[in-house]
Amino acid sequence: MEDLRHKLVKAGLEWEQAFGNAPQITTVLSEFDAAQLIGCTIHEYSEIMQGVSAVQKGFDFKYKGSRYQVKGNRPSGKPGSFVTWVPKATNYEWDFLIWILYNREYDIQEAWLWEVSTYVSAFESVKRLSPIHHRQGMKLR
Repeated sequence: MEDLRHKLVKAGLEWEQAFGNAPQITTVLSEFDAAQLIGCTIHEYSEIMQGVSAVQKGFDFKYKGSRYQVKGNRPSGKPGSFVTWVPKATNYEWDFLIWILYNREYDIQEAWLWEVSTYVSAFESVKRLSPIHHRQGMKLR
């Protein structure tokens, strides 16, 4: 299982090179990477994700009793491409949010953790979030 992430990234980058657009793998990679950042092993992650739907309401995964919502961004690599917008959580049915910024090759550049009440206080009235907003959280990487 340890090599699956590498294979997925390799296939995604090859697809992007061949067809000009990247397959939507950022979500699954960011959830997997977020779990690892908080200490969840590959085998634990596999176990907790069994039977989970991609449209699960409220949170992406649960680990050690806490519910995690994950957001990830990756620049396209096109000239002048860099991340200026970060998706905002649309519900608050989670305990922690983790935001991950990747480079073009899906290497983690930075990761930030937010507790739900702090996130709501900071961003409930903000219409458009940027990396600058998320960098006010607790740095994981």
